[in-house]
Amino acid sequence: MPDTAAPDSAAPSGSAAAYVPTERTVPTRSKARASYDRETVHSILDEAYLCHLGFIRDGAPVVLPTLFGRVGESLYIHGSTGSRPLRATGAGDPGLAVCLTVTHVDGLVLARSAFHHSMNYRSVVVHGTARTVTDPEERRVALDAIVDQVVAGRSKDSRPADAKELAATAVIRLDLDEVSAKIRTGGPNDEPEDLALPYWAGVVPLAPGYAAPVPSDDLDPAVEVPDYLSAL
Repeated sequence: MPDTAAPDSAAPSGSAAAYVPTERTVPTRSKARASYDRETVHSILDEAYLCHLGFIRDGAPVVLPTLFGRVGESLYIHGSTGSRPLRATGAGDPGLAVCLTVTHVDGLVLARSAFHHSMNYRSVVVHGTARTVTDPEERRVALDAIVDQVVAGRSKDSRPADAKELAATAVIRLDLDEVSAKIRTGGPNDEPEDLALPYWAGVVPLAPGYAAPVPSDDLDPAVEVPDYLSAL
């Protein structure tokens, strides 16, 4: 997705290279795997379209899987105006404290010992306050971004939401202020004394894949698969 920021979501001047680590974004384990590089964070986010949004509801933690879109230094999420977390983001100035995560699993790491089994991954964790988007133009940009995050170019090849649909849709924004990436690569980390054990060790790579598009039963046969979809 192009890195086109909304007017109030540009990267802070002088901080384009990296995010500033905070107490919440510095991991307690495997600190060497953490990254605050802005380009790395953006690349991990832009390869995903599913995130997990965590927040506290009635004193208990809740984590919801949902689609998202990135525009510059902001992430956008949409849902029904009746959704409890989305209603909470508009309940006054404090907004809603959230934690948003994105993870790619790149490989299963099989070690000789059960203890050292792991996986290769790329992840991003964002802490912050989500707030309701009310500006009509920012809402339009956000909704297009969410569609294009799933399939690039799709927003221009579909009917935009009408007034009734927009009235039923809430959009929230989470700025990328307190954020970190964490990455693991490579093979298993077996103990030296285990290297001679007769068990297979290595990595089983994983990669996202797409099957051939299946047309809707009621699709006009004259409508061809668009190039941006074929490219997947």
